Amino acid sequence: MVVRAALVEFARGGFDGTSTETIARRVGISQPYLFRLFPNKKALFVATVDLCFRRVVEAFEGAAEGLAGADAMVAMGDAYTKLIGDRDLLMHQLQTYAQCDDPEIRQAARNGYGRLWATVQRIGGATDDSVRQFFAYGMLWNVVTAMSLDSYDAPWARLCVPEAMREGLEFLDAPQQ
Repeated sequence: MVVRAALVEFARGGFDGTSTETIARRVGISQPYLFRLFPNKKALFVATVDLCFRRVVEAFEGAAEGLAGADAMVAMGDAYTKLIGDRDLLMHQLQTYAQCDDPEIRQAARNGYGRLWATVQRIGGATDDSVRQFFAYGMLWNVVTAMSLDSYDAPWARLCVPEAMREGLEFLDAPQQ
């Protein structure tokens, strides 16, 4: 409960702009009690990074259950477009990457991203290039969603919306396992 509330607050204010007092108030606990649960703000942020990546891994595993190869990759891509509809999850992801100058947060991000990468490789059975392209499209989806390009009337923006990108997943000709 505390970590989920912190994820929302960090998503909205970033690491530096979010106070532990705000997080404690959201959960309905005192700030000193929050520090009994987590030794410092950074430890709490790292816990939110872990939760964020775990949610994506679980969404991918659920979406691709019983599938393999390109079908699994497309299912994971579709699951991701739905998952980042949760603006707090999306913005937390972006806040995490922005905070990677900090070695501890960078390591948590690397660990989570590594687990996510391994999950996509394992489930999709895709080539290294296909996995790279999958993640490249995912980052593009993050940017498109963060800027609400689906409602922005510009020719270049219309080319970026997830519906157009979803058609681009045809490159994922992963071997069936």
